[in-house]
Amino acid sequence: MPQSPLSRPPGGKVRGPGGYTAFVPNPLPPELGWSPSLVRALSDADRLLGRLAGEGGRLPNPQVLLRPFLRREAVMSSRIEGTRTTLNQLLVADAGAETDSDPEDLREVTNYLAALDHGIRRLGELPLSLRLVRELHARLMRGVRGDSGAPGKFRRSQNWIGAPGATLATATYVPPPPDELMACLGAWETFLHDRTLPPLVQIGLAHYQFEAIHPFLDGNGRVGRLLITLFLVERGLLPTPLLYLSAFFEATRQQYYDRLLAVSESGAWEGWLSYFLNGVARQSEDALSRAERINRLVGQWRHAVAGAASANPLRLVERLAANPYWTIPGAARRLKVAFTTAQRTVQRLEHLGILTQVGEARRDRLYCALPLLKILEEPANLTPREPA
Repeated sequence: MPQSPLSRPPGGKVRGPGGYTAFVPNPLPPELGWSPSLVRALSDADRLLGRLAGEGGRLPNPQVLLRPFLRREAVMSSRIEGTRTTLNQLLVADAGAETDSDPEDLREVTNYLAALDHGIRRLGELPLSLRLVRELHARLMRGVRGDSGAPGKFRRSQNWIGAPGATLATATYVPPPPDELMACLGAWETFLHDRTLPPLVQIGLAHYQFEAIHPFLDGNGRVGRLLITLFLVERGLLPTPLLYLSAFFEATRQQYYDRLLAVSESGAWEGWLSYFLNGVARQSEDALSRAERINRLVGQWRHAVAGAASANPLRLVERLAANPYWTIPGAARRLKVAFTTAQRTVQRLEHLGILTQVGEARRDRLYCALPLLKILEEPANLTPREPA
């Protein structure tokens, strides 16, 4: 009996040097069976992403609100790879205060931020491409664990995925051999420029394919997750990059790996795409809720300082959404005012209950807009569910 398109493996096995078996994915797109369930998942994801795009378009200062979302993504994506830096630790470090985060972990998270910022800037100059992928990888792996894996260079040796201690013979998955790599990547790049599929389906397929190709010795997962956000920005699906899927992948980590592997082993495209689109929908809901509440909170604080004789309290309030943690030297530097002026500004916001001193330091005091931090740190409800 012939296999249906959804059960046909999306590639073939080849024998590598030394006798190991590797998987070489076929060029995208595959044949898809548009079941009612998959159509509903796409509709749900499109609807909620559209609502998030609408909220993003109404932001008075989108680049300010964008920063904490970028930082949440950097923490979550790096956590999947085993780092332990928290969002709180990253925000404290960004404010210029001391943190107890592991320096290596913190560097990996900040490198992710640098790579994401670089990618967003570069989209104004060149499209998503293998060149941009190499640039992202170089920024991501600079000076961190794994930087011996040739930052910015596609691998020239075989890699594999498996439990600690696994070998090529016992690996869970072996991606294409080096001599097949560039052909796979060339077809993947061509698919990125295709315009015949719904964009969310296209990036779901492209994300699977990138992870299946595994073109670098290290950092493939992080680069693959970066590309999801950059694709949404390039296609104009979001006015600002407020949507990130790493929190969903982290919350459903085993399901994420299982869905990817099921495509390689049995061509289970519908299961993967339904899972991916569910992630888009759930993360859109989460980002929409946080963005609305942050906007409302900052609006209340603007009203509270509106009658101040100086404009500095309002200028600082406008910047709180970027990072709820502040020091007085940091406020002086970012507001471009004298230390004593910054001190009076911070004290004014402390008197209004907007900022609260955290810790007991007498010098280099650290202040935080605690209600805003609570919104950023609260756990998300990312349980996959059937679309309505």
